[in-house]
Amino acid sequence: MEELKFCPKCGNKTLEWNGEKKWSCGSCDYVLFHNVAGAVAVIIKCGDEILFTRRNQEPKKGKLDLAGGFVDPKESAEETCVRELHEEMNITVDASKLKYATSLPNVYVYKNIPYNTLDLFYEYEVDEKFDIQLEISEISETIWLKRNQINLEDIAFDSQRLFFAQYISETED
Repeated sequence: MEELKFCPKCGNKTLEWNGEKKWSCGSCDYVLFHNVAGAVAVIIKCGDEILFTRRNQEPKKGKLDLAGGFVDPKESAEETCVRELHEEMNITVDASKLKYATSLPNVYVYKNIPYNTLDLFYEYEVDEKFDIQLEISEISETIWLKRNQINLEDIAFDSQRLFFAQYISETED
């Protein structure tokens, strides 16, 4: 974040990062906020199995992930779930059947820039497994796993590891 030094308004090399969420220019009144980004993750369940994807790009290429992504401007979290599932796996879901589960903070590092995110988790239950047409640039494969088969170390992102640590422990109690 410290690499950004030139103010986009006045052009002076006086842009300073406050170490948390904003840049300010010491020469003019310019302020740029690096706010938390909204993202969704969808737990697709069929019986006692959960559909995971394997990332085919950085960050965390090769790790397990849930289908989902960043919320676009003027889009609800549910609309994001529908859009991302269609983009990533060419599946159509009924937004009214999405069940909100929880939210967790996360840090998504992309091209050496850390983005603070608020990950919104949704569950979507299906009666049977379905054919998936992957967006191969994003996902290399899909994997159905039972709760007891989930290895937290294989999961790409901290928020999802936290979610599944709790999710797995709920079934062990």
